[in-house]
Amino acid sequence: MNSSPDTIYAQPAAEIADFQFDSRVAGVFGDMIRRSVPGYAQIIATIGDFAHKYVKPETRVYDLGCSLGAATLSVRRRIDGRDCEIVAVDNSESMVNRCRENLSAYVSDTHVELLLGDIRDVDISNASMVILNFTLQFLPPDDRKQLLEKIFQGLNKGGILVLSEKLRFEDPAIQELLDAQHLDFKRANGYSELEISQKRSALENVMRPDPLSLHEKRLTDIGFRHVSPWFQCFNFASMVAIK
Repeated sequence: MNSSPDTIYAQPAAEIADFQFDSRVAGVFGDMIRRSVPGYAQIIATIGDFAHKYVKPETRVYDLGCSLGAATLSVRRRIDGRDCEIVAVDNSESMVNRCRENLSAYVSDTHVELLLGDIRDVDISNASMVILNFTLQFLPPDDRKQLLEKIFQGLNKGGILVLSEKLRFEDPAIQELLDAQHLDFKRANGYSELEISQKRSALENVMRPDPLSLHEKRLTDIGFRHVSPWFQCFNFASMVAIK
């Protein structure tokens, strides 16, 4: 997916507004996430692998918070010929427009219904896979369990949820260590101290990570039979939960 270089926070700003998935971010999002989230490419590729294994014929896949469509494309490549439908949802019009362009660049017999809307309002049914790829962390904390319960109800037995998130750690020493490693990762990818600081300020009131233990407890309490992280690098992780 084509993306311009991310220079959004490269110049000093008198005031840092809360982070938004607007047209500026949509235009550089591919570069931004590659340079900010360790292991992102591996997560996207493995989501496709999970789809190949778990998505059943004549069922649906939901990509909730689809952004530019990377996960949707990864899934679609691996489930052609199964008469399935992918429902991809995002509340950013800029993201949805670019996602539509990305999807149209690849031929597939798997239909994608691309929706502009709030993922909390989406009806989920006959699902063999649901993806929340760095999405839940942007919802108000009080809304998270309710959405996960809705996903659980809409999943078929044996269906899979893939949940990727930035983590918060309950041990302050681990938090400090892995935050430092993540900052070094961003520096190594060319972000300046100014860019790192200004983006952190922009995200402070928007993204609220949970500890891994809370994610696991919520999913288990809701009724998922099998819950486990499958990937972690520094303070980023991806989990699977099987109904």
